[in-house]
Amino acid sequence: MEPADPRNRLPSGRETPFLGLVAGVIGLAVVVSVLPLVGLVGRPDLLSAAFWTMAVLAVGCDARPFVPSGRRQTSAVFPSTCFTFAILLGWGLGPAVLVQTVAVVVSGVRLGHAPWRTAFNAAQYTCALAAAYLVLRLGPGGLFDGHRPGWTDVLAAAGATVTWFAVNYGLVSTALRLRFGGRWWPAARQGLPFELLSTGSLLLLAPVLVTAARATAALIPLVLVPLFAVYRMAYLSDEQEQLAALDPLTGLPNRKALLAEVAEQVHRHAERVARGEPGGRLALLLIDLDRFKNVNDALGHAVGDRLLVEVSARLAGVVRDRDLLARLGGDEFAIVAGGFDGVDGARELAGRVAAALTEPVSLDGLPLDVGGSIGIALYPEHGEDYATLMRHADVAMYDAKHRHDTVAVYAAESDHHSAERLGLLADLRRVLEARPAAGRPVRGGDGAVLPPRLATDPPGAESPAGGPGCDADRDPGGPGCDADRDPGGPGCDADRDPGGPESDADPDPGGPVAGRWWLPRRRPRPAPAQPDELLNRILTGADPVRRYRDHPALPGSSPVGPVRGGPPRPTGREAGLPARSAADDPAGTGGPAGGTGETGEITMYYQPQVAIATGEVVGVEALLRWWHPRRGMVDPEELIRVAEQSAVMRLLTHRVVDDVVEQLAKWSAAGITLRASLNVSVRDLHTDEIVDRIADRLAHCGVRPERLQLEITEGALMADPRRVLATITRLHQLGVAISLDDFGTGYSSLQHLRRLPLAEVKVDRSFVLGMADDADDAAIVRSTIELAGALGLRVVAEGVEDERTWRLLHAAGCDAAQGWFYARPMPAEELAAWLARYRPLSPVPSPDAEIPRRHAR
Repeated sequence: MEPADPRNRLPSGRETPFLGLVAGVIGLAVVVSVLPLVGLVGRPDLLSAAFWTMAVLAVGCDARPFVPSGRRQTSAVFPSTCFTFAILLGWGLGPAVLVQTVAVVVSGVRLGHAPWRTAFNAAQYTCALAAAYLVLRLGPGGLFDGHRPGWTDVLAAAGATVTWFAVNYGLVSTALRLRFGGRWWPAARQGLPFELLSTGSLLLLAPVLVTAARATAALIPLVLVPLFAVYRMAYLSDEQEQLAALDPLTGLPNRKALLAEVAEQVHRHAERVARGEPGGRLALLLIDLDRFKNVNDALGHAVGDRLLVEVSARLAGVVRDRDLLARLGGDEFAIVAGGFDGVDGARELAGRVAAALTEPVSLDGLPLDVGGSIGIALYPEHGEDYATLMRHADVAMYDAKHRHDTVAVYAAESDHHSAERLGLLADLRRVLEARPAAGRPVRGGDGAVLPPRLATDPPGAESPAGGPGCDADRDPGGPGCDADRDPGGPGCDADRDPGGPESDADPDPGGPVAGRWWLPRRRPRPAPAQPDELLNRILTGADPVRRYRDHPALPGSSPVGPVRGGPPRPTGREAGLPARSAADDPAGTGGPAGGTGETGEITMYYQPQVAIATGEVVGVEALLRWWHPRRGMVDPEELIRVAEQSAVMRLLTHRVVDDVVEQLAKWSAAGITLRASLNVSVRDLHTDEIVDRIADRLAHCGVRPERLQLEITEGALMADPRRVLATITRLHQLGVAISLDDFGTGYSSLQHLRRLPLAEVKVDRSFVLGMADDADDAAIVRSTIELAGALGLRVVAEGVEDERTWRLLHAAGCDAAQGWFYARPMPAEELAAWLARYRPLSPVPSPDAEIPRRHAR
C-alpha cells in the first residue's frame, strides 16, 4: 500500500537528477541567505509592531494551510506567502527568509512532512524570495527607505511578484517531474490555473499590506478578511473540481477522473518500460452489468440506483488501494490497474471482479442476480492513450457479451468497427451510390474488353424501355426470347439437344468425356467460326473453362463439363478473380470489370445449380463480388459484416436486386431460362421495403416472379420471427420462391420447415464437403434429404467439389447441387458462354456411390 502522499518517501539512490536538484536548491538557499540573515543583528526596524504582527500572522496561518484533496501536481496554499512577501517589500530579504523558514517548519510539522521535504520547501521559498529581491533592487528603493512609492516602485514590485511565482512554481514542478517521471510541461500546465488563482492572489495582497503597515499596525489584522476569502475561494474551487470528477450517485470517480488517471498512469508505465523495470503493463477493465435493465424495468429506477451503490461498494472491496475504480454512467464501471507483467495479472483481477458480481445483491430481502461482462485492454499492446484503450476495452467487453462469456481480452479480429473497416464502409457507400454508366465496356476474367455484341444483348434482342435488359412489353414468343419453345429449336437454350447445330465447343479428340469409360462417347460439337483471331483470343481469355481445356499443361486441365479434379479451387475464399497489382490495371479502372478508380466496382457473379439426376442447369446463385483497387478482392463475408451494421445494407440490397433482375431480363432476351437465387440480410426482412422493391423491378423488367428466389438463413429467422414471417409470406404471395440456406446450422430447423412457405432447402457445405469420408456428415445429409423430400421441398447441396460426393448425393436422392465440381462463380457474360458449351451429364450406378454408414456407439 502506498503512503497517503508519495512525495514524503525518500527516493532511491538511482534517481540522481531529483536528488541533485534537492541538494542544489538547498545549497543555493544557504548561500543566498547567509549574509541577509547575519545582517539582521542590530536592526531597530525589526522591533516595530508592524513587523512582529506580520511575522506572528504568517506563522499562525501556516499552522492550518489549505491542502487540495487528491492534487499531486501542485503544492498546498500557504497564507504565509502574503506576509513574507510583504516583509520582503518593506524590510528586505533577511527578515522575509527568517519568517518564511519558521512558517515552513511549522506547516511541515502540522502536515507530517519528512525532514528532507521540509528543508527543500524552505529552500525553494528562499530562492524565490532572493530572486524577487534582486528584481526589487532594480527600482529606486522607495519601499525600503520609507519614501512615497512611485510608478517605478510599482513596476518593480510587479516584476518581483512575477519572478517569485515563476521561480517557486518552476522549482516545484521540476522536482515533481524528476521524482515521478513523465512530461514536464503538460503536468505543469495542468496545475497552473489553480496556482495562479490561489498563490497569485496572496502575492498581490502583499503591496497593499505593506502600505497599510506604514500607516499603523492596527490595519494589518484586517487582511485576515481577504485572506479568508482567498482560502474560501480555493476551497470552493477545489470542491467544485472534485465534484466534477465524481459520480454523484456512488461517489466514485467519473469519466473525467478516469481520463486524467489513465493519462498519468500511461506516462508512469512508459517510464518503467523505458527503464526496463518489471510491472510495465497497465490494464483498463471495462465492466458492464448484464441484467441491470431488467431490474430497472421491473422494480423502478430507485431500486436500480440502490443496486448500483451496492455494486460499487462490492467492486471497491475487490480492487487494490492503488487502483482506480470509476463509474462511467448507467451500469458501466471501469478499473485502471497497473504494475502487471502481462495479461495474466489483468485476467486474475477480472476474475475477482466477476466473482464479486456473481453473488446476488440483496435489497429489501429480494436477491438480485446481475452478473457482468468485462473487457480488458492492455497498455502498450492494445493502445497508448486513453481513447484507444477505452475503445478497445469496449470492443472486448461486447465480445464477451456476444460469446456469453464473462471476461474477454481485446483481439483485433473482434473489432468490427475499426478505422480500416470504417474506411471500407465509406468506400462501399461511394461505389454503391455511383451506379455504373450505361455503355461502359464489359471486361472478361483476364481484363480484356469484350466486343459490344458479346458484352450486351445479342442481335435481335430489343432494347428495353425500362433500362438495359428490361422489356416488360416484348413478345415472349419472339425470336431468342421464348423460354417455352421447342428445346431443339434455334436459339441459346442451355437445355436443348447438346448435339444441336448451335452448340459451342471446340473439337476435342477425346470427346467431352475422355477418360470416363463408364459414360458413352458423345459427338464433339464444332466451335462457331470466328474470322477475327483477336476475338478468338479474347473469348479464350475470358472463358476459364476453355482456358483450362486449351492448355493441358495447366493443373486441373480437363474436358468441358463436370470432371474429376476440375480446375484448382481457391484457398480461403471463393473469389471470382485473382488478386491483381496496379501494373495489371494500367488504365486505373479499379478492377477487372471496370470501376470508379478509388473504390473499385461491385459485380455480380453467378454459380450454376445443376439437377443431379439429369445434369440440366436449373438455376444460378447470385454472389456479390467487390474488387477494391487497394485491397484487391474483398472477402464477401467481411463485406456483409461491414454493411449489415449500417444503412449501407439497404443500398447494397437494392443494388443486388436491381442487377439480378436486370440480368434475368437479359437472359430471357437471349433465350436462357434460369432461376436466380440471391441472398438477403436479416435487416432486409424486418420491413416490407424489399418486397416492394422486388415487385417493382420484376414488373419493370418483365421478369416472372418464379424466376427469382430469395435465400434466407436460420439466423435471420431467429432475429425477429414475427416480422420475418410476415415479409416471407408477402414474397411467397408475390410468387418469389424462398430457400432456407445453411440448413442444419441453426437452432430451430424443423420448426422453420413446418411453419414457413419454403420451396427449397440448401444443405450447408460444411456437411457436404465431409460426407464422402465422415459417416456423421453423410448421415446428416441423408436425413436432411429424406426429411425435405417428405415435406415436398427441393434439396440443393452446396460445396460439391469432387466426383464421389456428386455420386453420393445422387444415391441419396438429392435434387440439385452446386460447387466447383460443376463450375466456379463467374460473371454473367462468362456464364452465357459456359451454358452454350455445357453438356448435361447423369451419374450412373457405381460402387463408390454407397453412402458411408456410421457404426453404433
